[in-house]
Amino acid sequence: SGHFYVVSIVSVLAAALSFAIGIAGNRLRNIKITFLSLSFLSLAIVFTVHGLSTPHFLIHPSHLPSITSPLSVLVATFWLWMSSLCSNHPVIQYLAKRRKLLLPAWTAVLIAAGALLMIRPELVDFFPLTSSPLNWLVGGITILLLAVVIYRYYRAYLFSRFPLQLAIVYSATLMIVSLLVMLQGETWRISWWLYHFFLLGAMVAMVAGILLQYGSTSSLTASLRALFTNDIVERITIALPPSIKALMVATESKDMYTAGHSLRVTLYALKLAEELGLRPDQQRALAQGTLVHDVGKMAIPDSILNKPGRLTEAERKIIEQHPENGYDMCRRIGFLKDELDVIRHHHERWDGTGYPDRLEGTQIPQLARIVAVADVYDALTSRRAYRSAMTHEQAMQIIISERGKHFDPICVDAWVRMCERHPEHFPLPAKAEEGPEAFLALAAHA
Repeated sequence: SGHFYVVSIVSVLAAALSFAIGIAGNRLRNIKITFLSLSFLSLAIVFTVHGLSTPHFLIHPSHLPSITSPLSVLVATFWLWMSSLCSNHPVIQYLAKRRKLLLPAWTAVLIAAGALLMIRPELVDFFPLTSSPLNWLVGGITILLLAVVIYRYYRAYLFSRFPLQLAIVYSATLMIVSLLVMLQGETWRISWWLYHFFLLGAMVAMVAGILLQYGSTSSLTASLRALFTNDIVERITIALPPSIKALMVATESKDMYTAGHSLRVTLYALKLAEELGLRPDQQRALAQGTLVHDVGKMAIPDSILNKPGRLTEAERKIIEQHPENGYDMCRRIGFLKDELDVIRHHHERWDGTGYPDRLEGTQIPQLARIVAVADVYDALTSRRAYRSAMTHEQAMQIIISERGKHFDPICVDAWVRMCERHPEHFPLPAKAEEGPEAFLALAAHA
């Protein structure tokens, strides 16, 4: 009876929590959070079947309890492994386009399969996961995938120090231990009971990591408003994911002359996107990509990045590596294609002379074309080590002169219309020098 109630209640609660995580993943446009939700959900639902199949409660004695325990770890491991892949992988991009359907569709599949097994428990006899050598083969594959997950997430953690990454390492390790107990233990004996607690620990580790990573707003009310508001600026200012905050802080601490640059460029880009009539989801992608568009500068030596004068040709080539550096960095931590396009292509030019890929015209993603205008405008109107900030009028002359050469003509025309209609917004004040917290002040001004 203890097995029935404890396993069933914990699993149902875990499933409900995984839905909340999945919603957060969609709101944050991070496919890896969605995969983590699917992993957690899979473990919960299959483990619920494990609890409900306790002999003499709902069904007669069968192999279902012993089969569903390793199966829950196997299915959960698959989604964990998927979450460790780079977000520009073709399979990940295919699923990312359908991410809003993933959670309900996978839930329906799991519930239907679980119901079928509860009605026809003898079906598990066709899958002898507890019989040697199949149990060791499946167990070995599962452990290998979990080892890959641990390796990839720990390497990522060493770079970014995000709590969620370390929590996944702990969770995957506990899942390996629980699987080894399943393979060695005998059903209904003390050794067999131990893996229930290891799996529970794995779930708790995941929950703790997600709460630490994405729940660090000022209050629960602010967190909920950030998740469900349709106002793009409000969502950014209230609930910047700590991952993006950390990247922003690290980037701007490297370059003393671009303090606040990413924040101002984001607001300029959002205004231009609104002028061009972009959808809210496109604006959200634009905002998140633009906030970290210069993150690749973290890999540039300080002596070059903060050089008080003009760069040599060799130094400029090193600086020009930052879009690729940022792209490689962000594709490993769950950014989607639209955000990655902004990071990689914001220095491409309409005439094909930009970098890093020499794209031209409409080959350049639209979001990157928008950021190009905003980025250059802010660079011109900001102070540099080798020159003073230009006036709005001087910067506009350069922007207009580069129409059809550096910039998309449509973006330039929209930028001019916007500046003429709201001249008081250009340029934004340099309040963002105080750090990411000053975003609220900038947004209020905007």
